[in-house]
Amino acid sequence: MMKEISAEIISANAAGKSWSAVFSDLIKARLTTLVLLTTAVGFYIGEIGSINFILFFNTLAATGLVAAGASALNQLLEREYDAKMRRTQDRPLPSGRLQPTTVAIFGGVSSVVGLVYLALAVNLLTSVLGSVTLVSYLFIYTPLKRVTWLNTAIGAIPGALPPLMGWTAARNELGGEGWALFAILAFWQMPHFFAIAWLYRDEYAKAGFVMLPNVDSEGRRTGQQTVSHTFALLIASLCPFVFKMAGSVYLVGAIILGAGFLFCAFQFSRHLTLARARQLFLASIIYLPLLLALMVWDKVK
Repeated sequence: MMKEISAEIISANAAGKSWSAVFSDLIKARLTTLVLLTTAVGFYIGEIGSINFILFFNTLAATGLVAAGASALNQLLEREYDAKMRRTQDRPLPSGRLQPTTVAIFGGVSSVVGLVYLALAVNLLTSVLGSVTLVSYLFIYTPLKRVTWLNTAIGAIPGALPPLMGWTAARNELGGEGWALFAILAFWQMPHFFAIAWLYRDEYAKAGFVMLPNVDSEGRRTGQQTVSHTFALLIASLCPFVFKMAGSVYLVGAIILGAGFLFCAFQFSRHLTLARARQLFLASIIYLPLLLALMVWDKVK
């Protein structure tokens, strides 16, 4: 097996991509980084007293393995559809840089090891949440992308579980505070993905994915859904202050950031252009790390 993997790495280099770039594509490095970031924030906010760095490291390492494995298995399941889209056709499987067997073994081993690691080195509750994330992402969200545009809302569930996993890793319990972190990530994903779906709606349709912009030709429902979920995000972002997880500096910052994000959502709903969709997408990737940074900065000790 190692010889096969080595051969594929050499083939990838010959095709103009380093092994590290191929591996980065396989684990969806940016998505995995977001998972680790939100998990870390959930852990830090949930931790009482000084940080247990060993537990913190184990939580991130195990969660990273699960996230990397899930990304690889997702690409295995969608390799035929990825080949039809310009934005995904250069991924390791459709480009031929890696073979399905290699990806299946890597994804399966990484996922299982990560879940066992969570159970043994962190706690069983966090491992269960990791299992729910993995199963819902691969076997509910992924197939529903070709059935209904509601896949976006369903996919927001596994996407929002990492901060809750960080919280349970620190506390070993579920609570309103942890669910508040979950709600923020869940609502944030909706305008974020609506912007992406609008930008690439033709490619999604070509690949057979059912996204709201594909079934909403005029864009009216897309705009309404974007605004309503962004407004819900603004409300959810106030929960850390209400639950006394963060202080007044966070509250002011959350209101300002939420109002700015909501303004971009309104602009997108009024002018459904590619430029407004890019603006909304950019606003989404600026909003989240700033909000999380404020939460960490102004954590109530």
